[in-house]
Parts: sequence; structure tokens; C-alpha cells
Amino acid sequence: MWTFYEFFAGGGMARAGLGEDWQCLFANDIDARKGASYAANWGGEQLTIEDVGKLRSTDVPGRADMAWASFPCQDLSLAGDYAGLQGERSGTFWPFWRLMEALAEEGRPPAVVVLENVCGALTSHGGKDFAAIGDALASGGYRFGALVIDAIRFLPQSRPRLIVAAVCQGRAIPEDLMTERPSSLWHPANLVGAYEKLSRQSKDGWLWWNLPAPPARQSTFGDVIEHEPQGVAWHTAAETRRLLDLMSPINREKVEQAKRAGKRMVGGIYKRTRRDEYGQRAQRAEVRFDDIAGCLRTPAGGSSRQTIVIVEGNGIRSRLLTPREAARLMGLPESYDLPTNYNEAYHLAGDGVAVPVVRFLAVHLLEPLLAGAGRRSASEAA
Repeated sequence: MWTFYEFFAGGGMARAGLGEDWQCLFANDIDARKGASYAANWGGEQLTIEDVGKLRSTDVPGRADMAWASFPCQDLSLAGDYAGLQGERSGTFWPFWRLMEALAEEGRPPAVVVLENVCGALTSHGGKDFAAIGDALASGGYRFGALVIDAIRFLPQSRPRLIVAAVCQGRAIPEDLMTERPSSLWHPANLVGAYEKLSRQSKDGWLWWNLPAPPARQSTFGDVIEHEPQGVAWHTAAETRRLLDLMSPINREKVEQAKRAGKRMVGGIYKRTRRDEYGQRAQRAEVRFDDIAGCLRTPAGGSSRQTIVIVEGNGIRSRLLTPREAARLMGLPESYDLPTNYNEAYHLAGDGVAVPVVRFLAVHLLEPLLAGAGRRSASEAA
């Protein structure tokens, strides 16, 4: 059994993806509401609700095989106005990393460190944020590489995320986990461009991780939709008309095409602010009928909540996505206990990591990497 720490744990989606062969030694989040969901699903024995900046190495037990950190992404995305690692939220990477340095000084660094964030981390501040992360890892005695994995390969949700996987220098790495050059499958142009901006020290420690292609996804957006939705109500006919009125001619034509499809069509809608024909900022409703949901987000405002529209012939119905549907789009099992409050449940899902992405990484990178480097039992790690 492998052991791990789960930082910025949220509802424990990384833990869900790692599975039963992994034992959590310590979990941390600052949000008590997310912590309540974590405890409801995993128990609270390993969970500490606290600002990561206030944690000390004495708070973190044992020596884990891996530390997983899905540090807040808002300052590395449009939602955070690209404040970067100097932002109030994504700046939490630094206290997390100081904690890892403290563990190393005590002779118990995690063999593997995994960082998960939005792809904006590659380009924020002209690539300087990603370079700073690279310098921290290299200076801390880790070799590292990065991947961009879109949950769309496993789930009917468009959700590309940056994964940085680092391993302690001197640990054996199975040769088949590395490749000499980037792969178009996992290393897109923005990642290669970010690599080019790394310091010499970081480049010397860089690894091009080699993962296989996943099997073709089988599920569609319609597969996750509840026939009898729980926690939301269908919009009135007037509310649906207002939603259609917010659509541009291009998006209205998508609805008309769905009417002519001769079958039940499920679409996802986001409200966005766009420039109208007069150059003024106006709210628009944008729809897609490609069997894929848009990327789930935290409900900071009404426009962040995804609406679904179901078209059957001339019949059109709309409503908000339910919490259970959001959980399914993240790959959480039906048994996962969600908060009863809509916004809390939606926030929990929209702020998490897709479970099948973690499982894929565990099977094809993390577990072979740790097995190749030699594993410790949970009793040895405690």
C-alpha cells in the first residue's frame, strides 16, 4: 500500500481517484464546509482544517510516498484576473512548498510530489509563475515533468488541467515512464513553450513523462442527466424564452438544428458577457450540443452555474445542472455524500479534480514510479 498527503483536499477527489491501494496519512483544507464533505465521505481522522501557511512539519505525520496538492487556481485563470503566484489564493503554493522543504530537512521528503492546476499556470506572468514552480522543485531536490490532461478523455466534460509530477533526485525511474521528446498527446504547444522559458537548472531536472493513450470515452452528457432532477426545478416557459432571447443568431440556430435532429438532444448553456453589434458589453447565452458539458466552475456568480437545455422536437425545457449531475461529470460515485446546499455542492464539484484523471495517473505513472523506486508499507511510513 502506498501512502500520501492530500493538500487543498476539498471533498477528497484525489483520494477517490487514488483508490484502495493508497492510504491517506494527512489531509488539509482551509474551508470548513469542504472539510465537512471530506469527513462525511472519508472520515475526519486524517483531516486538519487550517490555513496551509499556519501548518508546521510537526502537524504532518510520518513520511508519505506522495504529496498531492491541487492548490487554488483562481489567480491563475481569468476568474482571478491572472494575479499569478503573487495572488492571495494561488500564492498558497509557497507555504505548501515551505512545508515540503521542512519535511526534507527532517529527512522525510515525499518521494513524489504532484501539483494540479489550470493550464493558465503555464502562461501566467509570461511563464514566470511556471518557471518559479520549476525552480522550487529543482532547488528542492526533485526532477519533474508536466502533462496537460483533459477530463474529456474520460468524462463528458471539457476540463483541461495541468499536472506536474516530481520525483526525488536519485530515485530510480522505470525507463518506459520517460520519453526523449514531447508527445502531442500530453504535451501541447503551451506546455512546450513554458518548458522553453525554464531556467537551466530546471531544464536539467526536466522529464518528459510517457503515458499511454487512454481508451475511447464511452459516456455522453446525456448519460449523466437525471430524468427526475433533485435539488433544482425546471424553468418556466417564460424563463426558457428569456434564455433563448439571450442567444446570438449562431446559438439560436444550434437550437433549431437540435429541433430537427429527430431525437432527444441535451445541451449545456453558459451565460457570458460579450460585445454586441454596437460594441457594448451584453450578457449572452452560449449553447453546445456536442454531447459534452462545459467546464464546471465554482459558482462565484449566476453566470458560473451551468444550465442544461433539453430539446425534443419543438419542445424545449431548461434548468440548472443538479448537484448529482455535477458530481457525475467529475467522476464521483453515486455513493458520494454531497452537501444538501446547492451552491456548496456545486462549488465542491467545480473546484475539484476529475476522479478518473487521478486514477489514470495512479495506474500509468504514480504507482509504476513508486514501485520502481521501491515502496514502503503504511506501518513503515507512520
